[in-house]
Amino acid sequence: MSSEVSVEELDVLTTQVLEFFSDTVKVLGLPKSVGELYGLLFITKEALSLDDMVERLSMSKGGASQGLKMLRTLGAVREVEGLSGRKVFYEADVELKSLVGGFIREEIRPHLDSAKLKIEGMRVMGIKEDSFYMDRVNKLDKWRKRAGLVLPILQKILRS
Repeated sequence: MSSEVSVEELDVLTTQVLEFFSDTVKVLGLPKSVGELYGLLFITKEALSLDDMVERLSMSKGGASQGLKMLRTLGAVREVEGLSGRKVFYEADVELKSLVGGFIREEIRPHLDSAKLKIEGMRVMGIKEDSFYMDRVNKLDKWRKRAGLVLPILQKILRS
């Protein structure tokens, strides 16, 4: 029995990996294209250029470029040297700690920071006389603080 994967099997595998990452990024509120780009880099043995990804995914160059920019910001992909000196090539970072750490740093932390300001704004409204609304605003702040405590623990767990 051959150890080579057939073209048909590879096509099915690639399609399933692209769907997996597309579904995953949708849950996180990111565009489907970001999941497709990461999925393609994840399942491809060689580094790919922007043009390679555009062709394989039938995606616009602008959409692919924006998706790659987001993936680089999150630390999910990195530039590598390719055979052509004029093109930039990319590969996936497959370490979970890098992926989760980048998402926490770029997506969740800024949200928690803005949530603090929004909650402070809610407190200065004329709701202090109504215990129900004050309780709800205090509950939001408690959730925000807990999330702030859990994130470093999650990052530490993923580093080990």
